[in-house]
Amino acid sequence: MDSDYPIYDDTEFLPPEQWPAVNEAYSESSPKQLLKDIFGYEQFRGQQAAIIEHVLTGGDALVLMPTGGGKSLCYQIPALIRRGVAVVISPLIALMKDQVDALLQLGIRAAFLNSSLSYEESREVSYRLRTRQLDLLYVAPERLMTERFLNFLDSADLALFAIDEAHCVSQWGHDFRPEYVQLSVLHERFPTVPRIALTATADQATRREIITRLGLEQAEIFCTSFDRPNIRYQVVQKNNPRQQLLNFLNQEHRGDAGIVYCLSRKRVEDTAEWLCNQGWNALPYHAGLSPDVREANQTRFLREEGLIVVATIAFGMGIDKPNVRFVAHLDLPKSLEAYYQETGRAGRDGLAANAWLAYGLQDVILLKEILSKSEAGEQFKRLEQHKLDAMLGYCELITCRRQALLSYFNDPLPEPCGNCDNCLQPPETWDATLAAQKALSCIYRTGQRFGVNYLIDVLLGKENERIQQFGHHRLSVYGVAKADGLSLDQWRSVFRQLVSAGYVNVDVEGYGGLQLTEASRTLLRGEHTMSLRKERRSKDAKKVSRGAATHFSGTDEALWEALRNKRQALAQAQNVPPYVIFHDSTLAEMVRLQPQTFAELGQISGVGSRKLERYGRVFIDIIDAHLMAQGTRSQETGQGNIEDVSETVQASVDLILSGLSAEQVAAERGLKLPTIEDHLEVGLAAGLLTLEQATDGVLSDREINLMLEARESLPVAERGRLKPWFELLGGEYRYFILRCVAKAYPVEK
Repeated sequence: MDSDYPIYDDTEFLPPEQWPAVNEAYSESSPKQLLKDIFGYEQFRGQQAAIIEHVLTGGDALVLMPTGGGKSLCYQIPALIRRGVAVVISPLIALMKDQVDALLQLGIRAAFLNSSLSYEESREVSYRLRTRQLDLLYVAPERLMTERFLNFLDSADLALFAIDEAHCVSQWGHDFRPEYVQLSVLHERFPTVPRIALTATADQATRREIITRLGLEQAEIFCTSFDRPNIRYQVVQKNNPRQQLLNFLNQEHRGDAGIVYCLSRKRVEDTAEWLCNQGWNALPYHAGLSPDVREANQTRFLREEGLIVVATIAFGMGIDKPNVRFVAHLDLPKSLEAYYQETGRAGRDGLAANAWLAYGLQDVILLKEILSKSEAGEQFKRLEQHKLDAMLGYCELITCRRQALLSYFNDPLPEPCGNCDNCLQPPETWDATLAAQKALSCIYRTGQRFGVNYLIDVLLGKENERIQQFGHHRLSVYGVAKADGLSLDQWRSVFRQLVSAGYVNVDVEGYGGLQLTEASRTLLRGEHTMSLRKERRSKDAKKVSRGAATHFSGTDEALWEALRNKRQALAQAQNVPPYVIFHDSTLAEMVRLQPQTFAELGQISGVGSRKLERYGRVFIDIIDAHLMAQGTRSQETGQGNIEDVSETVQASVDLILSGLSAEQVAAERGLKLPTIEDHLEVGLAAGLLTLEQATDGVLSDREINLMLEARESLPVAERGRLKPWFELLGGEYRYFILRCVAKAYPVEK
């Protein structure tokens, strides 16, 4: 168990008066300053600023925010500003390392305590906690709730408690964790330490349960919009679902990472194997696999690009991978809550993503059967049936899907979204009153105990042994639909939509037989009409593209791949997922803006000061090489425009002209040397500095001539690139020197 691992005894520590000082590096910083300097973002989103301010003043908070909405910032920034360490309670032991790795990339002192650590590693983290060397500590609820660990925290300096995935407290949900119910003890034991509970999805009943069980009656509730406008919702009726999935992947998501959800373990394994046979890189994930296999497959999904995980609902909670471009359901989810949570794992980076669902009447029968066999009480079954009905209604909509989804969560959207299948290709409807009456009559006259296929055979007057056996060829409904001109698929659609509309129930105990509901009486009597959606034939359906969020062409595609390859190499070298280096959205902005200086790169969303210092030169060099190969690098145009030089560049240039070296300028201005060298390149291109001034006179005329001769000896196509030149010179001169020489002596076209 996670709680079996050691922590230090109090006797192993120095007395409190001898403890090291609390880290106050960020205590005087404003939230917005940390947002820019550390995380690389210019503005807070939604209610982030209000939540952070509330927690900073010591208030408790319940935060309901969609996946990808920036929940983690709501406790990470207060953790840096408030005195002490923030304890983050997370049920996701397998993902803690990646969460901590992402923070370490930002220069934040973070660690985790769980059963994946060795005895010595656990002791080391405990020591860092007690000696105030941590800003954030991630722990599993099992570890936190041991009396020994709570005693340990009694003497720790605590900034706040963050309870992630707070919906795990709900006994109605499939993510229920018994240990979460005990977390109310935090308020009783640490009444002055603020608590922030966070979840991506919670209906009204779950919200009330979170508040009650966690003792958050006095907490401020922050409920941001549940809208995920970058996700495109699409529902198709099942007709050879695997082939439908394959068509969807081939048309929309070649090379993308994604998740495919299935209801059963066998279907998961069969689908993963089938996708592999079709040329896709797919892995299974379900609770029946060994822990080692699950962990290995999850790790591959997080660290590799373009991988598909085929999974049951056991997979996905807390997955931070931001560039999941699609979530597909091959089976109907049990509720809109589950559907919203699962589809929300797509497009966390804000770029375009797809939520694709295939469903049929057999899904409804299977889910009703599972529910009927459940040992849960009648109250739970009624609630689950209500949720399933809402899910069915969503699938059969002829109006905006996003409006219906958000309305379910009491978050109304005033106008249709324009980014779901019904908005992009509005479905046609037809007056199905007569067809519906025939279907209902057939159900009634055959005894309300037969399934869809048999009922359709009766309506169409099929001659088979079973119909003869039951004598249904003598019924008035036998063959009554022969002349209607509806296909088998169209009749299946009629029955499916009658179930969805509540006119027909599925008798699970009767092996899927259909039964009339009380609501069917008025329709049978002709007291109202019924319109149904026309099913789109595959050849008639228009291709609805999700857009080109990260799909570049021509030379931009080459740069995009070069940046992605470099990110992958850096991630592999550090054994971290690629997205903790930079998100896809950040790389895409690099492609679009093509920054050539540290100052320009630092303006891109997601590039904070630590990442700029650590990776700036690497990515600027790639962009430089790309621009020079295309003949568009700014140095080839000779002198720049002096008026375009920023104040910070001018300040560095002025200090150089006063006689200081680049190292001295960096010390004087409190900036890193690469940043100052970047300023000098800009100053050289703008004509404010000579080559000698920019390079501190390190090059003799003879060396410059030799460098230029070496460049001229390269093939013409290579002369605009730095790497071949660097290698030809044996690595004797730094890239900074080469760039300066290239600016002073541009390649002749």
